[in-house]
Amino acid sequence: MCGFLFQQSYTVLKEEDIQQRQEDDITRVSTVLSISRVDASILLRQYNWSVSRVHDAWFADEDGVRKSVGLLDKPVFQFSNAKELTCGICFEPYTRDKVMSAACGHPFCCTCWKGYISATVNDGPGCLMLRCPDPSCRAAVGQDMINMLASADDKEKYTRYLRRSYVEDNRKTKWCPAPGCDYAIDFAAGGGTFDVSCLCSHSFCWNCTEEAHRPVDCGTVSKWILKNCAESENMNWILANSKPCPKCKRPIEKNQGCMHMTCSPPCKFEFCWLCLGAWSDHGERTGGFYACNRYESAKQQGDYDETERRREMAKNSLEKYTHYYERWASNQSSRQKALADLHQMQTVHLEKLSDTQCTPESQLKFIIEAWLQIVECRRVLKWTYAYGYYLPEHEHAKRQFFEYLQGEAESGLERLHQCAEKELQQFLNDDSPSKEFNDFRTKLAGLTSVTKNYFENLVRALENGLADVDSHAACSKAGISKPPPASKGKSGRGKGSGRSSGSHDAGR
Repeated sequence: MCGFLFQQSYTVLKEEDIQQRQEDDITRVSTVLSISRVDASILLRQYNWSVSRVHDAWFADEDGVRKSVGLLDKPVFQFSNAKELTCGICFEPYTRDKVMSAACGHPFCCTCWKGYISATVNDGPGCLMLRCPDPSCRAAVGQDMINMLASADDKEKYTRYLRRSYVEDNRKTKWCPAPGCDYAIDFAAGGGTFDVSCLCSHSFCWNCTEEAHRPVDCGTVSKWILKNCAESENMNWILANSKPCPKCKRPIEKNQGCMHMTCSPPCKFEFCWLCLGAWSDHGERTGGFYACNRYESAKQQGDYDETERRREMAKNSLEKYTHYYERWASNQSSRQKALADLHQMQTVHLEKLSDTQCTPESQLKFIIEAWLQIVECRRVLKWTYAYGYYLPEHEHAKRQFFEYLQGEAESGLERLHQCAEKELQQFLNDDSPSKEFNDFRTKLAGLTSVTKNYFENLVRALENGLADVDSHAACSKAGISKPPPASKGKSGRGKGSGRSSGSHDAGR
């Protein structure tokens, strides 16, 4: 997909690429250290498949490395001259041809070896660190023993664990997190961005493995995703839209006009929504059933200031979150639709358009490039709303400049999206070549370039933390003046609706 301001700093690895790299690393270590390929594989697994770390550790302290990894240079158990040997597991005597041992020399019969290997392999990837069955021995058991003694299924499992180990234990590689994808990503440090795109079309952040989120940092993404999943917004909604029953304290939502509330069974307490006082205390002396004045007088005395302040804060917090989340989700939905349209264009429409306009498909790449840019820009725009949510309220200059850049990028994207979606449709419906198609080509290619520039400016500014902005420069750069303060209206409470039904609201 179209990216912004960086060169690709990663390589997508297929299964055969992983296998070839693994074999090459084993060969390199085996050649340099003059050891077997089996021992080289054991060493590399111990050092997370880092060739340089293996070399450094080996030449610094070969004996120490051999001891820690379990690579013995001579047996610790010497066979006697007897014709039969006793298995160290089942304690049965066997002829020498039915007894095997690792480099340590401890004898075990082939049947016990097979059972030991099978149990370990079926326990999971821990079989890659297999040791001699003798409890006091730490001699490593290599792949040569697995190949000689394990069943075909166990060999396949072991090989699969070994291949996955090369990716999962290696600090420079990770699997693509897309469901069902078997590709891995080899990442080169210092590339300037962690966003990568797999051959399966899934884009993700190599650092945190969440979906690609440039220009927002991983910490912000983590907070935003947690917030979207957390119960905090449910609590904010409860605080903003309900009140606790004065008796049982369960939250109650008011869903009709009457102020007479009745809590749900078994409580059934009747109270006034405005002042939370018992309904039995209400009558004409308090201003009528639908206009309790006790609340207003109590509020003037400060009795309800803290409760109202908390409710107002919760409502404002919920409104702010809803504003940013709706736009975040809307751009995500638009991106998914754009991906579907891109696939439809590549598989169906492009060939038809080529036939209708008598133009080779190679000359219609500008349409695919436009859709790729739309998909990428929708992703960037989506994450700018998470960025905006966490932008401090007191940094007015930064917020004003951010909203200007975001607005410019969004309007540019809408023009491009509309051109690629709606204006292209008339050419898809044509049955013959159109003279206007060349003008459309120029317009769409131009909008693609301009939109990319808009988003490059936005990405650059956000990744720099809007560092160039100060209280005087923001407005001049944006070319806009600070909005006038909103006028404050009277916030007094009215008398409520007429006495039309007199029905009681049940608490929910």
